[in-house]
Amino acid sequence: MRNIVLSALFACLLTAPGLSAQADSEMLSTEAAKAKLLQARPNLPITDIRVSKLPGFFEVVVQGGMILYMDGQADFFVAGDLFFVRPSGLVNATELARTDKRRQLLESLDESDMIVFAPPPEEEVRATITVFTDIDCGYCRKLHQEVPELNDFGIAVRYLAYPRAGVGSASYKKAVSAWCADNPQVALTLAKAGQEISQKTCNNPVTAQYDIGAEFGVSGTPAVIYEDGTLQPGYLPAAELAQRLGIN
Repeated sequence: MRNIVLSALFACLLTAPGLSAQADSEMLSTEAAKAKLLQARPNLPITDIRVSKLPGFFEVVVQGGMILYMDGQADFFVAGDLFFVRPSGLVNATELARTDKRRQLLESLDESDMIVFAPPPEEEVRATITVFTDIDCGYCRKLHQEVPELNDFGIAVRYLAYPRAGVGSASYKKAVSAWCADNPQVALTLAKAGQEISQKTCNNPVTAQYDIGAEFGVSGTPAVIYEDGTLQPGYLPAAELAQRLGIN
């Protein structure tokens, strides 16, 4: 409801006297708009700023994935989801922007830093999912039990570490041990089965993966990212997950 109200507010802003003309006027450059916003809030962790699909507005992305909409002269902004009104219903334009941002982030990741469970080389990989996982998370363990079934569907599973208790926690140390193991796939599987694995340390990506989880908008585990950047929070049975990917 809050987001729908915000959408109505946008409509009012654009039709209000003087503001609709401003929306059509020349906008500041993205650099100038960013500088003006940072002058007011120097500590605002802006990760991206671009022209929005909403005429006369910028789309400002801050650390953690939150999106703000700021007018072209950087005089005001609104925080919340923007919806387009279409004959078929409401379209969440902000979520589309988040999805595109996640897709870009996904493409920037190095698969060699992940623990990957893929179909056999002779089998076709029909889809790939990237999963933020916590070794001690019950539904993460349930999902992992179904990885062989997902592989049978032709779905490759790539794991990123997301110990929900944070860096330095017991779950974090288990993740480090799994990523540093001689055979990370075996170590991760044993750890997710509740078995003790050898404690190991090495130059590992666990902290970086935990940090980037916030950029993906991860707030819990498992968090499944599809190839197009769509975020699927929580557990789904293998067959239902395959169906959502268009695989029967």
